[in-house]
Order: sequence, then C-alpha cells, then structure tokens
Amino acid sequence: MADIKRKLATIERISAINPIPEADAIERATIRGWNVVVKKGEHKVGELVVYCEIDSLMPEKPEFEFLRPRGFRIRTIKLRGQVSQGIIFPLSILPTPVDDNFSVTPPPDCFAVKEWNEGDDVTDVLGITKYEPPIPAELAGQVVGNFPSHSIKTDEERIQNLVDHYEDYKKEEWIATEKVDGTSMTAFIYNSKFGISSRNLELKESETNSFWKVAREIKLEEKMRKIMEAYNLEALTFQGELLGEGIQKNKYRLKGQKVLWFRAFDPIKYQFFPYDTFRAMCEIVGLERVPTVDRPFKLPEKYEDLILYADGESQLCQTAREGIVFVAKNPLYDDNGRLSFKVISNKFILKHDE
Repeated sequence: MADIKRKLATIERISAINPIPEADAIERATIRGWNVVVKKGEHKVGELVVYCEIDSLMPEKPEFEFLRPRGFRIRTIKLRGQVSQGIIFPLSILPTPVDDNFSVTPPPDCFAVKEWNEGDDVTDVLGITKYEPPIPAELAGQVVGNFPSHSIKTDEERIQNLVDHYEDYKKEEWIATEKVDGTSMTAFIYNSKFGISSRNLELKESETNSFWKVAREIKLEEKMRKIMEAYNLEALTFQGELLGEGIQKNKYRLKGQKVLWFRAFDPIKYQFFPYDTFRAMCEIVGLERVPTVDRPFKLPEKYEDLILYADGESQLCQTAREGIVFVAKNPLYDDNGRLSFKVISNKFILKHDE
C-alpha cells in the first residue's frame, strides 16, 4: 500500500445532461458524481471528455488563458443557482495519440499512446498541479525532507469520485465525524525517532514552528510512547488537524492553537487502526479528537443526500462546518488502505473558497 496521487484530470464519460431552470445558454452535465455547468448544446450524453476537478491548477498556456482572471485555478462556483464543480474540455485538448512503435520521430504535439481511453489519468500530460494555499512562515518551518514513506498522507477521496461503489457502501455501518478546516499534521514515532510532518513535508524542530510548539505543549511524544507501551507497538503515527490563530482565518475563533486528531496508523503493518481503537488510544492519554457527528450511521439511499447532510453547523463554534468524514465502523480496506471518504459542504466552499 502506498500514497495514491490524486487524479486531477481524467478522461470521463458524460452520464447525464439536464436543463437549468431559467437558463437559456447553459445546462448541467454530470461526470461521475460531479455536476458541471456547460454551454447548452456543446456536449451530449455518452461523450468522452477531459474532466478537471476542483483545485486543479492549470498551466499558463494559450488554451487556458481564459482562466487567468481566476489565477488558472478551478474552483466551485454557482451559476443561475446551480453549483458547478470542475471543468470539461474536449479530447482535442490532449496531444495526438501515436502508436509507441512508430518508426519515425513523431511531431512534438503527439503522445506515445495508441489511443485515449475512459479513465485515463491525464494530469501530467496537461501539466496540471494541485492548488495549495500559501503556508504562513510559522507553519512552513525548516524542512527535514519529504513526507515520511512509512506513513500515509491525509487526503481523503470525495464521495463524488466513488459513486460506482455507493451501493456496496450502503451495506456497511459508518461513523460520521466533522471535517474541520485547519492544516494537516502528522506525528510519528518510527525507529524510536519522534517526528512531525505537515501535509507534504517532514519539519525540523524549532522554537517558532507552530506544529512543534503545539506538540511540546500537549506533551505529544510522551503520550504517543505511552500508547505504544499500552498496545505493545514498535511504531505509531497519529494524524490530525492543527487549528487556531493564524490558520485558515481561524474560523473557529480559537485562542492560540490546538490539534484535533482523526486517525492512527501502524507504520510496521502499514495499516490504519479501527476507529474505536484509535478513540481508545486518545482516551488513554487525553488527546482531543475531531467531533463525532453521528454513529452508527447508515448511508442514505442516494449519495446526493450525503452532500446535503454535509451542510450544518460546526460543533466547535457557531459557524458552518467544512463537511463530514465517514469512516467504516469495521476495519474495511480498499486500494488506499482504509475505507473512508469525505463529503464537503457546498455551502462552506461557496462561502470560504477565496
């Protein structure tokens, strides 16, 4: 099991096209579980297109110049009352496919594949990267190296990308937890070494770095070693969200900074602990967890109802919650190592996605 790189741009088939009330020039196309506003009559059901997800950062090329006013970033927008998430391009945006057994040098705009197929990841082909918000200096810190390979980054898949599995998911029992809007923090003990990472990088200990300051304040290393002793573990990873002053505009109006934990991982077995085991670990040493919204939770008949369910008020203060993370009650595993997914509140995105 390894970190799965996010597919920001893929070849997808349009599954439905529907009118938008009181809109003459636009309509709604459906890609997997995503709704995308397109020009009326420009696309048809069954057509293969290039779909770029929200948070795609497009390269500064002539074909994407119309996105310059948006900073070349694909965001969630609302047009005529319709939420639109992502953007669609015709397959002609891709390099021309060429058989890789060609006997002569192909033109520079060609790509060594025989043909483009549904599901192909074309993120790198188009030069697309993931948008990452600027990191304040006190969070960035000095870097030891890349995110440690013995653990897994914290990105969860969105339900809109998992609609083909939804019928199977409905058979399971879930725990709904609040997705809080901060910055990802990973703490680990591996080969007896204690370390801290942000979402993508391992950070050097310093007096000013926020991750390390909070870790020292809550005696995190000491508590994690106590957990390891209680569970007879050789290594341990804890992952959470750092919140508070100077982070994501401090939507929860916290004094200072703190971390709320949402999962634990065994770097030796390379698998996540069941949620109830993680919860017990936190209770042993008094580590704070993200709020539990509902358990046991049975998924509704339609995944669209989950998107509406994600809207709501945070348990941390009187503000909109970012969304919900659903974790399977029983330790189930998929290709990413754990069966869980997130549902982001569209109301939250439209209000805060600046």
